[in-house]
Amino acid sequence: MRLNHLSFPSNDVAATVAFFERQLGCRVELAGPVSILKRDGFDIVIEDCGDRSTVWPHNFHLGFELPSADDVRAMHQRFKQDGVTMKTEVFYHERGSRFFCEAPGGLLFEINTRADAEEQYRRTFADAVK
Repeated sequence: MRLNHLSFPSNDVAATVAFFERQLGCRVELAGPVSILKRDGFDIVIEDCGDRSTVWPHNFHLGFELPSADDVRAMHQRFKQDGVTMKTEVFYHERGSRFFCEAPGGLLFEINTRADAEEQYRRTFADAVK
């Protein structure tokens, strides 16, 4: 079995789609009240939730990985320059350097690297050799 899609409600589909496209490199496959984006073998669906509010559970987030801490710092700088809502600065964590930001609609993102993770965590990663 493999991941097929992630679906998120948004009060501003166009702004949310633009974030995924510009900041995360997704390709827009279908644009409209229900928009479909492609990214690394799975789809992201953004659906208009009308006037209903979107409330995410505390600390619910999506994580995207970059190859190095330098890449994480560079993306953080670009996001800041582009006016993305930043929730943290880049910080070191035992599972690798990271930062958190927020997309339009309030969805929280973690951008991280595992390149500098502590040894005890390396075997726990999905692509670790078992």
